[in-house]
Order: sequence, then structure tokens, then C-alpha cells
Amino acid sequence: MTNIDESVRGRAVSAETVRTGASAVRDKRLAAAGAEPSPVPAAAPSPADKRVESLARALTRARIENAEQSTVLADLRGAEIARLEILREQLAPVVAQLPQDCDLFDFAISPGERPRLFIDHIGFVEMGRDRRSYRFLQDTRHGRIVICESDKTDTLIEAITAYIAHRLIEREKALAVDYASGGAAPASAARAAARVDQSVAPAPVPVATGGSAFRLRAMQLFLFVVELLGSATFFGLLALLAVWAYRNLTGR
Repeated sequence: MTNIDESVRGRAVSAETVRTGASAVRDKRLAAAGAEPSPVPAAAPSPADKRVESLARALTRARIENAEQSTVLADLRGAEIARLEILREQLAPVVAQLPQDCDLFDFAISPGERPRLFIDHIGFVEMGRDRRSYRFLQDTRHGRIVICESDKTDTLIEAITAYIAHRLIEREKALAVDYASGGAAPASAARAAARVDQSVAPAPVPVATGGSAFRLRAMQLFLFVVELLGSATFFGLLALLAVWAYRNLTGR
């Protein structure tokens, strides 16, 4: 039995040696002919390695896409701000005609996710969904309304100028009503009285010392005694009145 096993192992070793020798001879022949020897096949990657490689590639691809998207959004936001600045520059002649004492309008650009050019605290301009057209909006009690929407700055400037004119008329009406109702005069008088009260300091209260303090304490003690005697007399009279009424009712 042992001899059979040894013979089998010997045959297996001989077969492996023959295959190795044949491969070596083939490689030598290919090298002599100028051809490259056949590469040794690499081990196939395991499923776990494939999943790790695919996840790494997916993360890299996601980072690249996120960076590209952030760059695109930043470029779009910068373009919107630039277009709003151009619109504000074109509104400069209208702004120069506003009254000096009028503080209703702001004309400031608010950068953010949606850049806006504020005309006042309820009206503003922002870019449309196509990033080319302007939208002039106003916040009201019933919600937000669109006053004008156009891709031409001239049309939008006309709408903003008309809006400013209406706002100035509303301001004049409010001032006229305030003056006619006499609201301005009482307000001015109240402000003047407040300034006078602040400017005039209260007179210091004299502090009693020495004999004045003794007389003050004596007067306070006398008043206390008088109040005490008056209270006792009042309650005594009430007691006598109650006794007299009781005797008359009982007949004693």
C-alpha cells in the first residue's frame, strides 16, 4: 500500500515537472523568436474588493459632481448680482430726484441664495427662473404680487419709477392727514415738553437737621396721639350707641 502511494506521488511530481519544463522550453522558444512570454494570469478579485472599489469610485464621482454643482451655483449667483447692480446703476437718475427728507427707499442689494435689489421694505427685484428676466415683486397683506416681469431693463425701470411715484403720493397724503388732524402739533409739543423736563433738574429736598429734626419728630408724635384719641373716641361712641339701642329694643 505504501509503495502504491509513493508511486502515485512520484507520478504527480513527474507530471508537474514535465509541465514546468514544457512551459520553460516554450518561453525560451518565444524569447528566441522575439515574442514576449505569456503572462501569468493574476488572481481574480473577490466580491468584497469589488464592492470597496466601486464605492470608492462612486464617492470620487459624487465629490466631483458636487464641486462642479457648487461652482455652477456660485457663478449663477454672481451673474445675478452683477445684473442687479447694472439695474441699480440705471436707476441712479431716478434716485437723485427723490426728496432729501424721504427715507422710504433703500436701493440695496441683498446677496444670498436668491439675490435681491430692494426698492423699499416691501418692494424688491429678483431674477426669474431663467436667470435672464427681472421680476419686480411687492409684499402685501394678501400675499406677494408681481408688479412687472421683463427681460428688458427699460421696462422694469418704468415700472419702478411709477411705483416710487405712487409711494411718494401715499407719503404726502399721510403727512397731509397728520397735519389736518392736528397730530403733528401735539407730537411736537410732547417732544418739546420732554426735552424741557430732561433739561430741568428737580430741586433738592431740604434735609432737616438739629432742632428742625426734633420739632418734626414732635409734630409727628402729636399727630399720632391725636389720631389715636380720635379713633378711641369714635369707637367709644359707637359702643354707647349700640348699648342704648339694645336697651330700647329690649325695654330694660
